Amino acid sequence: MQSIPSAHQFSFTGIDGKQIDMNAYSGKVVMVVNTASECGLTGQYGDLQTLYETYRDKGFVIIGVPCNNFGNQEPGDESEIADFVKTKYGVTFPMTQKYDVKGDDAHPFFAWAESQKKGGIFFSKPRWNFHKFLIDQNGALVKSFGSQVSPSSRDIRDTIEALLDIQIAP
Repeated sequence: MQSIPSAHQFSFTGIDGKQIDMNAYSGKVVMVVNTASECGLTGQYGDLQTLYETYRDKGFVIIGVPCNNFGNQEPGDESEIADFVKTKYGVTFPMTQKYDVKGDDAHPFFAWAESQKKGGIFFSKPRWNFHKFLIDQNGALVKSFGSQVSPSSRDIRDTIEALLDIQIAP
């Protein structure tokens, strides 16, 4: 039986042009989210930043992956996207350059993530902007959350806290 490779095998080009090697996040819990600046869900950037600030010192990272696959809602170039997320939402988590997340030109991470079937029939792959993939410290995909699930949802926070093995009072 062939082993399932980990998320640590992938890399992205950062929005600043520097390499983002997923292997550098070995030992951390990582959330990969496809994003868009002109989507009705764009406000999730604020919740993602709050989530990142809450857990980053405990070993949590978010990687935002801008995409223009859904409704052409990410028309800007990398500098426009970087300026928008920093100015409007104060984003400090890593962002990649713009990538396709579906179809023949999709970044290989997204095909790998879909093949893991961690979101069932409907939520194993992005069907809209702000789909979230949660990866454990060993690079295994743990869970896939559809766009409608807020980054501040109890389900996401409980899953992150369990992976980080932390106890946070209610």
